[in-house]
Amino acid sequence: MNILLEDITSANYEEVCDLDVTEAQQEYVACNMWSLVESHYNVGHTCKAIYQNNEPVGFFMWVQETPTKVSIWRFMVDKHHQNKGIGRQALFMAIAEIKTTSKLEQIEICYNPQNPIAKDFYSSFGFEEVGLDEDEEDMLAIINIKS
Repeated sequence: MNILLEDITSANYEEVCDLDVTEAQQEYVACNMWSLVESHYNVGHTCKAIYQNNEPVGFFMWVQETPTKVSIWRFMVDKHHQNKGIGRQALFMAIAEIKTTSKLEQIEICYNPQNPIAKDFYSSFGFEEVGLDEDEEDMLAIINIKS
C-alpha cells in the first residue's frame, strides 16, 4: 500500500475539501474546508493530505499547542477508502512526523466517547485515555514521549 502524507497546496486543496466521511460519521468529524480555513488564520497548525497511489484519500491537521505538546485536531479518511488500513498506516506516519517536533513531551487526541471504534483504534497506537476534556464533551487521550 503506497501511503504518503503530503502538504496541502493550491494544486490539491479542492480535492482535499471534496473528501467526506459516511453520513453516520458526520457528527464526529469537522469539514476539511473549515479546517483549512482555521489553519490559515492560526499559527502552529499543520495540515496534511493522506495520499494513496497519487490520489488524496484523507486529511490530518495537528496543532503545536505548547513547545512540548502537539494535539491532533483532525483526522479523516474518505468514505470510499475506509476499512482498507489507510487510516492506520497514515496515523502511524503522522505520529512519526509529529515526534520529530523539538522538545516534544506529549501528543494528544480527543474523540467523542460515543464513537464505538475510536478508543480501541487510538489505544493501539499508545494513546491512553485521561478523562474528558475541559468542556466535558470529548475523551482526551495522550501519548507521553519519554525524553
